[in-house]
Amino acid sequence: MSKAKGISVLSGGLDCCVATSIYAKDYDLTAITFNYGQHSFNQELKHAKLICEKLGMEHVVIDLPWLEKISNSSLTNDNEIPEIDNDDLDNYEKAIESAKAVWVPARNTVFCSIALAFAESINAEIIIVGWDYEEAITFPDNSKEYLKSFNETIKYGSFDDIEIKAPLIDMNKVDIVLKGHEVNAPMELSYSCYAGEEKHCGVCESCKRRKRAFDSGNILDPTEYIK
Repeated sequence: MSKAKGISVLSGGLDCCVATSIYAKDYDLTAITFNYGQHSFNQELKHAKLICEKLGMEHVVIDLPWLEKISNSSLTNDNEIPEIDNDDLDNYEKAIESAKAVWVPARNTVFCSIALAFAESINAEIIIVGWDYEEAITFPDNSKEYLKSFNETIKYGSFDDIEIKAPLIDMNKVDIVLKGHEVNAPMELSYSCYAGEEKHCGVCESCKRRKRAFDSGNILDPTEYIK
């Protein structure tokens, strides 16, 4: 009997790597990686391909040049990518300042709308995303409320019975690393850095949260950091 089909929104990052791994054995998955002009795209693409090879998934790349043109994010322009102290990772004001600096307009809304269209076209039943509780504190499009609302929109906006699955929605980064270890996710193949260098910079917020998660979870961190 053939497996049901699914779509993974796969940036190559830690969260989507773990989330996708949870469903990889039970679904025939196609991963989508988006290019919206982010500095880290080449590395994201490289690592997304490696994850797809490891998990046996088809891989599709979708270019969104217009999103780069309207974005004021430091992920896509020449503005300096913010660095954050370890002590400020749980400081809401500091973290929200960092989040706004890297915010890409309606990114997850755009991604999930395209993923929905792709899911309809291949009769997929699920769309997998790596949204989690820790990032939802500062990124509204990672929240449980946003997930619920988008799934409600799908009910009214599609003929098909498709659901966005966010298995990490109640987890912080430590929980995610532990879950990844449990399901044997290829976390060593994931890439989380905003800067886009071959090695993780070690000082952007994404790197800091990744470092802390592996350290706090007592799981060996396979990541190479510059700092």
